[in-house]
Amino acid sequence: MNRGITFALVSAILFGISTPLAKALVATVSPLLLAGLLYAGSGLGLALVIAVRRASMRSGWSPSMPRVEEWRWLAAAIFFGGVLGPAALMYGLVTSAASTASLLLNLEAVFTALLAWFLFKENFDRPIALGMAAVVGGGALLAWVPGQRAGASLGLLLIVAACLCWALDNNLTRKVSASDAVMVACLKGLVAGAVNIALALVLGAKLPALPALGGAALVGFFGYGVSLVLFVLALRHLGTARTSAYFSVAPFFGAALSLLLVGEPITWQLVAAGLLMAIGVWLHLTERHEHLHRHAPQEHSHSHVHDEHHQHSHDSWDGAEPHTHVHRHAPLVHAHPHYPDLHHRHPH
Repeated sequence: MNRGITFALVSAILFGISTPLAKALVATVSPLLLAGLLYAGSGLGLALVIAVRRASMRSGWSPSMPRVEEWRWLAAAIFFGGVLGPAALMYGLVTSAASTASLLLNLEAVFTALLAWFLFKENFDRPIALGMAAVVGGGALLAWVPGQRAGASLGLLLIVAACLCWALDNNLTRKVSASDAVMVACLKGLVAGAVNIALALVLGAKLPALPALGGAALVGFFGYGVSLVLFVLALRHLGTARTSAYFSVAPFFGAALSLLLVGEPITWQLVAAGLLMAIGVWLHLTERHEHLHRHAPQEHSHSHVHDEHHQHSHDSWDGAEPHTHVHRHAPLVHAHPHYPDLHHRHPH
């Protein structure tokens, strides 16, 4: 199985269970401040990981950073995914059931795919389109609750807005996915955390007690930080739409945890929406893409092994794999099953 699939699924599990945990925290922490604390926990935790990794690696090691022309994409990704998205989600959770919010987050995958297909021109096949239609149907069914009060409807709209922000974030992050994933996620966490915390404090929010701070940091590190690292790695291997398809299983884990911890009722809308979304995910998982394609010359830096796409020489090499360095790809024409990953972003 492609390593990217494993990265995406584990990322989904970590993020999915963070939603009901954040719902529990939002009762004692203002939504905007909680968004900042979650990302700050992510950024600080990953900064510690980078420090430990640097200390344990050979002298002279440094993470692969985005190229000069890629920093604008990373900045935009941080703004949409690290500032606007979390704030909208936290405010949306105030008036929404955690299980409903968890399943509605499947719309992130839909928005991500639509942007990837029609704005960023990523290839898609019929099973992918049918799968997305099933997820959209599940999300629409889930959002329709007869007699629902206006506050809850506003909460659902804010969660949908968060999904759109993260969809933009996903597509923009794909453009820097060759860089060190821990560094990319760390920068997102530190910047987004600082901005959201500063805004919350200016608006009058108060820092919570130490247990709540520690809880937010822990949830943020695993649910946002480690999850984002794995998501960036999945983008590198699978492309944006496919990664988001696998990631769309996240709300199922969140909904299950909500039902266990909070005791929320199981409604027919929840069950029907879950079945539709499961069909959509299955269609994504069974998709296969293979054809004759051409690799244009390309030069970049990322972690790699010497597979059929990395047949290059070294001036000096100790034989360790995977390793990271600037390398050049020669033109290549062949056919094999593939995803729109870092080396397969060709037109169709």
